[in-house]
Amino acid sequence: MDNVPMLDLKATFREIKDEVIKTLTEVLESGRYVLGPKVKEFEKRVAEFYNVKFAVGVASGTDALHLALSAAGIKEGDEVITTPFTFFATVETILYRGALPKFVDIDPETFNIDPYQLEKVITPKTKAILPVHIFGMPADMEEIMKIADRHGLLVIEDCAQAFGAEIKGKKVGSFGLAGTFSFYPSKNLGGFGDGGMVITDSEEIAEKVRSLRNHCSKEGYFHKCIGHNSRLDEIQAAFLLIKMRKIKEYNEKRRQRALFYTTQLKEYVKCPKEKEGYYHVYHQYTIRTPLRDRILKALHKEGISAVVYYPLAIHLQEAIRYLGYKKGDFPEAEKACDEVVSLPIYPELSVETQEQICEVIKRVVQ
Repeated sequence: MDNVPMLDLKATFREIKDEVIKTLTEVLESGRYVLGPKVKEFEKRVAEFYNVKFAVGVASGTDALHLALSAAGIKEGDEVITTPFTFFATVETILYRGALPKFVDIDPETFNIDPYQLEKVITPKTKAILPVHIFGMPADMEEIMKIADRHGLLVIEDCAQAFGAEIKGKKVGSFGLAGTFSFYPSKNLGGFGDGGMVITDSEEIAEKVRSLRNHCSKEGYFHKCIGHNSRLDEIQAAFLLIKMRKIKEYNEKRRQRALFYTTQLKEYVKCPKEKEGYYHVYHQYTIRTPLRDRILKALHKEGISAVVYYPLAIHLQEAIRYLGYKKGDFPEAEKACDEVVSLPIYPELSVETQEQICEVIKRVVQ
């Protein structure tokens, strides 16, 4: 077992333990376990936080993307432009709809989709752009929205790793038609199981997602379409409401720890950079270096967890080989997969532990 984990969920829980036990007991005694008052309250809080009209809780971040794409009318034969440097669920959800993912290479500075390459892959079949705010760093939504508006395309934002991230005071997830979130335990706002959410200013999209998450049934046993079982649990919502009150504090503490890493390591490896006006929430603190494998081995030898997100770009994954992509198609994404490593980062991470991590890295690079 690692002496230094990537994330210490037990430390977070200890801080809120009494309130969690009290709140969960209330839920259990209420007998309302699915789509009850805690879910409604959590949806209201998230909508207010994001300054949007609607927030709809679902069972996972993957479902949030899938149902948002479905509600937006993405169907078989459509093309959706996205990044090859992301978690596989981003592309799975496009394929669930029978649509075709079209990839655009990443900006090597941010690891996000490069908006200046978007227009070269737009065709008459293109219906949407699906940017991912990877590692908590906002994608260039201002440029993406200009391109989308110019070509009449929808924008669905994958904010699974970016709860609370902003561009010039506007939170990511509120730029496009819809934003989608994951509350997987490792996320900045994490539950103690799966959970997700779709936010939007469109009443039509919100109503469709509400219907789709519950078997397309607004009233018992009458179904207008083929839906899904994707309801946010009442217990998850209750737990997330407690952590929601501290999300700004959690994100600020992550940013403080990111600054410490950058100050210590900027002369040794390539550290994350924030564009002016961008608010990075550091779901991951990801460095890059040609010495990645040596650093990874040295950290693990010292009992320090470190993870490669992601070792293989999406377009090269076996599951989608039939799409015909090959090595060399997206060189920046492929190079990032060879050079990136994410270091432990969480609100409770101590300066002493960070110093230990930095010393191991410096020793390898020197």
